[in-house]
Amino acid sequence: MTIRLRRRAQSEAALQRAVLAHLEARAAPNVFWFHPPNGGVRTRVEGAILKGLGVRPGVPDLILFHGGRCYGLELKIVGGRPSPAQRETITRMERAGVFCCITEGLDAALAVLEAWGLLRGRTATADNPSSR
Repeated sequence: MTIRLRRRAQSEAALQRAVLAHLEARAAPNVFWFHPPNGGVRTRVEGAILKGLGVRPGVPDLILFHGGRCYGLELKIVGGRPSPAQRETITRMERAGVFCCITEGLDAALAVLEAWGLLRGRTATADNPSSR
């Protein structure tokens, strides 16, 4: 089976791979994460089966756990916007006590993971040249 991604999806996939590389190299001890494979093209039958099994639209790209807390990180390329389903799902997750954030670009995603205490160290940025 071949899955063809739109250009934006390819860019977001590259962004997600970069974030995962940072998690692999810099995750704080005992951080657990996964990507819920909600995206992709599916047949109607597959979609119905997955919906019946509890798949929800709009779940963030990465779900992370640390210290008894749950985090949801939605990754967007710069200029990307969340869908209505993503906004609604993230709002519902936050009401349930999950820490969620929608980020644009790699620097923003890494800054959020650092602020949440999920990554060790700091990433060099234009705003913080001393971190280089």
